[in-house]
Amino acid sequence: MQEIYLENIREIVRSKSKLEKELGIKVYNKGKNIFVKGSPEKEFTALQVMEAIKNGFSAERALKLKQENFMIQKIKIKSVTKRNDLSRIKARLIGTKGKTLRTLKNLTECDFAVNDNEIGIIGPIEEIEEAVQAVTSLIHGSKQGNVYSRLEKNRKKRRDFIGEVNYWNMRNARTEIRTLPSSESLEVFLNHLVISD
Repeated sequence: MQEIYLENIREIVRSKSKLEKELGIKVYNKGKNIFVKGSPEKEFTALQVMEAIKNGFSAERALKLKQENFMIQKIKIKSVTKRNDLSRIKARLIGTKGKTLRTLKNLTECDFAVNDNEIGIIGPIEEIEEAVQAVTSLIHGSKQGNVYSRLEKNRKKRRDFIGEVNYWNMRNARTEIRTLPSSESLEVFLNHLVISD
């Protein structure tokens, strides 16, 4: 049984049955302490989900951590910058009516949550590094447009690379198909195997 302390347990209590069903665990609370009971692997995943909820993610978004290739990354704003205007930094990260966070989500395929001095990022392992770099750049004062264009450029490079890999895989597959023996020689070969045994 694992334990985690949460200041605001409302989301856990509201989503308790869904969390138990999705994660295959039992959730108990005693005050603001949450207890998780299940197999060690499931408890580990459940604690990650609880940490994400603690960081401001909804239970539904936090449950993405159940997928093998997803992870959570937390960035403490004050560890990235010495600036004292924390509310201004958070405003830059969120953007007008959440526009910056939505754009970052679309470009990185990651979910973001801004909470006090911390920013949480949940996403595919291969996308997390890009998302962390983008958030760090915004904290340091880079213009949103510059961050977006760098993300778009890197995304295009990744797509081109994947397209090139797929092209070479298809080309190699076609070559292998051409070098397969004809049906007659394959039949002779198989008959030889049967006769030999």
